[in-house]
Order: sequence, then structure tokens, then C-alpha cells
Amino acid sequence: MKIRQHIRSVAIAAALMTSAAVASAQDKEPIRFGYCLDISKSYSFISPQVAQAVQDLSIYTNDNGGIEGHPVEIIVRDHGNEPQRGVECYEQLKREGVFTFYFLSTPVTNAVLPRAMKDGTILMQSFAGRGDAVDGEVFEWVFPAGPTYWQQAANDVAFIKDQLGGDLSDAKIGFIYLDYPFGQEPIEILKTLAEKEGFALELYPVPLPGTDQSGAWSRVRRDQPDYVISWILAGGHVVASREMRRNRFPIDRYLSVNWMNEVDIRNIGEQEAKGILRGTNVAGGQDIPIVKAILDTYYANGKGSGPEANVRDVYYNMGLALHSVALEAARLGIQQHGAPLTPESMKAGYESIVDFDADGLMAPITITPSDHGGGGKTRVEQWDGETWVPLTDWSAEYTDIVWEVVKENSSKYEQ
Repeated sequence: MKIRQHIRSVAIAAALMTSAAVASAQDKEPIRFGYCLDISKSYSFISPQVAQAVQDLSIYTNDNGGIEGHPVEIIVRDHGNEPQRGVECYEQLKREGVFTFYFLSTPVTNAVLPRAMKDGTILMQSFAGRGDAVDGEVFEWVFPAGPTYWQQAANDVAFIKDQLGGDLSDAKIGFIYLDYPFGQEPIEILKTLAEKEGFALELYPVPLPGTDQSGAWSRVRRDQPDYVISWILAGGHVVASREMRRNRFPIDRYLSVNWMNEVDIRNIGEQEAKGILRGTNVAGGQDIPIVKAILDTYYANGKGSGPEANVRDVYYNMGLALHSVALEAARLGIQQHGAPLTPESMKAGYESIVDFDADGLMAPITITPSDHGGGGKTRVEQWDGETWVPLTDWSAEYTDIVWEVVKENSSKYEQ
């Protein structure tokens, strides 16, 4: 079945299951979330897992009493990674009473952001969007809960520094990236850290969609960086692995952005990928309480809202993580300000989250009115041929430098 058709059928099935759960719950106003995702184009390798996780968690929540007795309703729509379609999805769902949204696309998120700021609606921005949106004093209605790409890149540099004995003054770090907004996002932070720490930064842009990397890796062979940080997606990692072998660059010096999953490892080859690194703020695998509960409750009985194979993908866990934070914000909002939940009480709920990790699912976050990111913690993991092994604890490094850049950029935002 084509992905687009599959997601539509999943959305219908989840809606029916959610409706049944709502009917059996207390007669309270539902809490509604709009998930406008790229189902059909650039991010179709991520969106099915995220949408499925969000739907599974909503059903599980409803079957266990909802949020303070209120059922959760999920609306999933396709924007095809087109900003105008994303804006249309936002406006339509807003007219239907939705005030909490997620888009999983930097271009679409950036297009919607000014409207959300003007309207006073909640814009979830985990794993996408502009890095300075963590500044809650400027972006009051935007919640990039978790690490931005800026903070993740800074944490990657800190890891490399530790691996090189705590001194980067003679180091050379490469940055290979898709040459469009997603890939370009960390460059400012990397340049700032290169100036502070004294390392040489080499930039290797790759044209979309990432299939032509030969020129970039020829330059890597010439420059011989100590490590290469990668902001590439999906099949681009497979191409990179081939180029690394061809250019004799050690794969254990390739540190990927969080967008590397089990499918990528299989396509590279589980043994060929041995040693590869990735940064993440979400724990992978099924040895996590909420994942186990969903598998045992639904998938073991043939009642999941999509293929069970998707549950064994770190992108599914990412969907659980971002939705868990939203549900926690809703719970706190109702507890503190009563029902019905409003944009204002949802905002207050987000800003009351303290040391939340969804029972081991993700790096702990603490969101405040001034910091909507929650602290920016990540860890580095390494593929050992069979599974991902954490090499570090959850941590956020260079936060003072990251926030200097955040403040410099957010001060230029004009609503």
C-alpha cells in the first residue's frame, strides 16, 4: 500500500477507535490536536511513524481515563512540505476550534509561526523550525520542547572535544549538510564554536536530495577532518556510507543528526554500519514502559493503529515523545486553571513542566516562560552491529554560547 493511502487509512481507523474511547469516557470537552504533516513528499520516511505513535498514545490515554477525564482527539492532515498548504491546514483546523498544532517541517513551521504568534495559538516545534524559538520571552506561543538543531550541534562539538582529549585547538571538524534550511540551520553555531575553541570548520554542502555526495567526500578525503558532523536525511546516510568506504574515511568518525533510524542502518548494512554515531534526545528500542504498554495492549491483540514494524523505529519513539510532552502540558493546564483547556492554560501548562522524561522515553526537560526548549539535552549513541549503545549521559553543553546566539537572533524578530 502506498504511504499516502496507508496514512489515510490509519487516520480513519484511529479516529474510529478514538471516537469509541471518547463515547465510553466521561462526557467532557475533548482536547484536540492538529498534526499537519508531510505525508506524501519529502518527509514521508518519518511521518508515518510519528502519526502512528501520536494516534496510539491518544488511544491509550483515552482508554485510561483521558487527560483529567477529557478525551484526546487527533486530526492528521497532509501538507506535502508545502508552506502554503501548511498555512491552509492551520487556518482550517483553527476554524474548527483546534489551537494546538504540529507540522514536522521547518519551512512549513516557519510559515505558520507568525500567524500562531498573532492568533495566540500553541505551535509545537520539536525536531523542526527556527533555533531561536526557544526564547519564550519573544516567541510566547512556540514550544520547541527538546533540543533545537543549534543545541544538538553544540552538544556534538562537546562530544568531539571529549573524544579528542578535551582540546580542539588543533582539531578539524567537517560539517556535511543538505544545502537548504534544515541542513544550514547549525552553521552559525558551528562557526561561533569554531572561533571560541580554535578548531578549523570545513563545510561540505550537498545538493538535494542527497544522492550526489561524491564531490563533498572527495574534499573530505583531501581535508582529513578528525570528525564529520552530518545534517543529512534518510537515504543520504546510505550514500554517505558508500562514499566513506570509497574515500577511506572511518565510519566511527561520522556523527549524524538525530534523523537516522533503523531503516537507514539496514540499508547501510548492520555490520557495515558498525561504529556510526548519532545524536538524539529520544531513547530508541522497545525497552521503555510506554512502548511496552502499547505493544502489549494493542499490537499483541492486533489492534494497533498501523504496522507493528513502525513501533520498532526510533521515529515512532520521537512521535511518542513530542505528544507525551503535549499531553503533560494539557494535564498541568487543566489541573492549574480548570476546564475547558484554553490556549492560555495550555501555554501555562507547558511552562510548568519540570524534569519530564515520559518515564525514560526522552531526555528530561524543564520548560519555563523564558526557555521553551526545556534545556536542550541530548546524548551520543553508537551502533555496535546489533543495537544503539549510549556513549554519553543526557547533557546540554555550551548553553551560554547557544543562548547568546539565540538572543541575538530572536531580538531581530518582528511580529
